[in-house]
Amino acid sequence: MLLASLFGVVMGLVLGLTGAGGGILAVPALVLGLGWTMTQAAPVALFAVGSAAAVGAIDGLRHGLVRYRAALLIAALGAVFSPLGIYIAHQLPEKILMILFSLLMVMVAWRMFRKERQQAGPSDHGHASWGQKNCMLNEQTGRFDWTAKCTATLAALGAVTGVVSGLLGVGGGFLIVPAFKQLTDVQMRGIVATSLMVISLISAIGVIGSFHAGVRIDSQGAAFIVASVVGMIVGRQLCARVPARALQVGFASVCLVVAGYMLLQA
Repeated sequence: MLLASLFGVVMGLVLGLTGAGGGILAVPALVLGLGWTMTQAAPVALFAVGSAAAVGAIDGLRHGLVRYRAALLIAALGAVFSPLGIYIAHQLPEKILMILFSLLMVMVAWRMFRKERQQAGPSDHGHASWGQKNCMLNEQTGRFDWTAKCTATLAALGAVTGVVSGLLGVGGGFLIVPAFKQLTDVQMRGIVATSLMVISLISAIGVIGSFHAGVRIDSQGAAFIVASVVGMIVGRQLCARVPARALQVGFASVCLVVAGYMLLQA
């Protein structure tokens, strides 16, 4: 219980300091630290990540940054396809799941090492010209213009995120954030807030699906979840005092080390 709480606090701190991507450390903490299997760890990791993301999503809603219609569409498709990911996870050997998760961590680390350009400005509008992106904000209303192309794009994103979430026990922020940057003209603060809402919704759906499949969370899992939320809250208080680039490089380095260790274990 003490070890689970310690890992939960550390994971929550990383999540609070680095954003939604920090949740990818939840599964390795349970698999490598507590000796759980991937299928045991996934629902607990989803629960912890979803709880933490919900706090950020509520804050984003309060500030009017969440594109809630887009978030609900992505989450709805995620709900349909998340059980497929859970089913596939139960059919695959443990070694294959660990290898897939390791490759995922390498991909996330690579994205973190790439230096992101900050977009300044009081508006949540991007700077793309009309037609350059699949989903564009209307300058008069500030909302998405829901064309068939935009709807299909967000639905496809939801389907892919749902499968990956159910398969590997991650919220999907590593998919949603770059996809929104590439496919919409929403600025980063709106993207992050919307991503957190989707993560919290898809995580909740994945946890419910796992319960339906017979998975149960024991006292160790509960301690990990509670501790991760506490750590996340503390991390959010500390994040303004630590340089963002240092956090990105540090987190990416941790991801690479953990990914390498998981590959060796597999």
